[in-house]
Amino acid sequence: MTGRPGGRPLVPAYLSTGGVARPSRDRLERLSVLTGTGEAPPADLPAAQLALLDELADGSLTVVEAAALLRLPVSAVRVLAAGLVDRNLVLARAPIPPAEGFDPDLLKRVADGLRALKHP
Repeated sequence: MTGRPGGRPLVPAYLSTGGVARPSRDRLERLSVLTGTGEAPPADLPAAQLALLDELADGSLTVVEAAALLRLPVSAVRVLAAGLVDRNLVLARAPIPPAEGFDPDLLKRVADGLRALKHP
C-alpha cells in the first residue's frame, strides 16, 4: 500500500479489510507463514488482498513481515490473509515452535572435545 510522504497509508487499516474486524481463522498468528498458491486471483479481489498476494509472489512471509511491507497493522493482515486462505489463494503454516532449552552439560562436552582436537 503506497502511502503519503509522511508515512501514513492512504487508506485507513479498517477500510482495507472491508469492515471485517476479526479473521475467520483464529489460527493465524503473528508468526504464521503465508505462501501464495499461484492461483490467479479473481477480478473482485480487494486491492489490499491483491497487494498481499503481490508481496507473496516471490516467496513466503510471516504475517508480521507482510504487515510491515504493506504498512498495515498485524490484525488487518491477519484478516486479509484469512480471507485469502478461505479462497485457496494463500497457504498458511503454523509458526515453527521455539527450540527447547539447551543442555549446558552437552555444550561443555562439545567445547572440551573441540579443545582436545585443537591441542592433541
